[in-house]
Amino acid sequence: MNDLPAQVRAALARDPAAPALCFEEHWLTWGDLRSFAESVQCALQAAGVAEDAAIAFVPRTRPEAIAALLGLLEAGRGVRMVYAFQSAEAIARSIARPGIGAVILHRVDHAEQITAAAAQAGIAVLLLDGMAPPAVELRTADRPQRAGDAPPAQMGREIEILTSGTTGPPKHFAVPYSLIEQHFVSTPLTRSQGDAAAAPPFLMYFPLGNITGLYSTLPTLLRGQRAVVLERFSISAWHAYVLEHRPQHAGVPPNAVRQILEAELPVADLASIRALGVGAAPLDPQVHDAFERRYAIPILLSYGATEFAGPVAMMTADLHTHWGQAKRGSVGKPLPGAALRVVDADTGQPLQPGETGLLEVVSPRIGSHWIRTSDVALIDEDGFLFLKGRADGAIMRGGFKILPETIESALLLHPGIAEAAVVGIEDARVGQVPAAAICLADDPLPPDIAEIEAHLRRHLLATQIPSFWEICEELPRTPSLKVDKMAVKALFYTPSPEQSAK
Repeated sequence: MNDLPAQVRAALARDPAAPALCFEEHWLTWGDLRSFAESVQCALQAAGVAEDAAIAFVPRTRPEAIAALLGLLEAGRGVRMVYAFQSAEAIARSIARPGIGAVILHRVDHAEQITAAAAQAGIAVLLLDGMAPPAVELRTADRPQRAGDAPPAQMGREIEILTSGTTGPPKHFAVPYSLIEQHFVSTPLTRSQGDAAAAPPFLMYFPLGNITGLYSTLPTLLRGQRAVVLERFSISAWHAYVLEHRPQHAGVPPNAVRQILEAELPVADLASIRALGVGAAPLDPQVHDAFERRYAIPILLSYGATEFAGPVAMMTADLHTHWGQAKRGSVGKPLPGAALRVVDADTGQPLQPGETGLLEVVSPRIGSHWIRTSDVALIDEDGFLFLKGRADGAIMRGGFKILPETIESALLLHPGIAEAAVVGIEDARVGQVPAAAICLADDPLPPDIAEIEAHLRRHLLATQIPSFWEICEELPRTPSLKVDKMAVKALFYTPSPEQSAK
């Protein structure tokens, strides 16, 4: 089997007139993608970036980012993914690491703080602006070696992404080229999808920098299947895609199932769909039932994580046919090669079927060892996995897991805040959103919510910013004087004059 750079090179060598990606109702060809990939490589050379240097990449879900990624992989470079939906200060902190030779980001995300951090670290800056060749904002600076300096660590042939938080606080996770070659592109599921050229276009909307984005984008393009690209998912865009291309299989985020029902999309408009894949976050069982009753389309739930390099359990069409109603809410059984077990949180001993504990996973993409998660689960007597929540209190905002402690720590960095407690509040659109109860410090000029939000955006991702606020004289506590999170949550269901909602 060819290695990943060779597979990318072969993909970019397809008929240059053949359609590849559709974005904002405009089709780009394979020739367009190849020209842009080559322009990225030329821009890196012009910026003085060493051939073995890794690249920090801040992609949006746009064709130029997809083509740039193909160019980086064809060149065999290490890639460190950085989320675009965060402040310039946070992006600047993410790019400053040994072995990085350049940062590539969209012009709309560029700021002086990024240029300053890049200049300090001797990193080139390349700006993307549509399909025009990247602009070199900053060339690589010559940094004099000081006596005793160790050579910078180099990334290997890998894509480094942030984990989802399934096994603890999000951390950087390396996806080697070899893993992509063996488990993304060449899989039984991929091979069973038939003639890629004849298939309807695939709908791409997941962030390019996370595991689901990689898992969907790279196999699609390397197989030669056309794709429709959405920078942001919306029901109207998804509806238009289904009407135009009539796919037999489709997927949506969990919160979109409710939105489809609320939009009252005509049953006939979805008639081509034989199954709807849903993953990344829990789905309300009542919403699940209502959708299947209205549209007669089975919803196939799945479970995976960055730490597993993709899905490890799925409710397949066959399982749904035989067990669907009886196993409502299950994310199915282990996929081939994967193993699941539930263990006691304190002793680590495996539990019996039907008992609830912490989920552990063996992922064939990672190795033969058990990976301890923070997901509370049970596996029934028939081997079906049911997720019951999070042992760490993580907030599930769409497909993102948010640890309350991360937000609380950032809040306490503000001198005007004395105490903070963050909880998850149910939200019909994205499942849950963070809500913060705060006690202000004794200050004649206390900060307002707008100032606090601006402070948080310098430290956190956009998805981590609380949607609701409660200013308290003191936080509710248990008899042992710990913050009572259930009582904190109750504050947001009994609005007070001080409460502010966005």
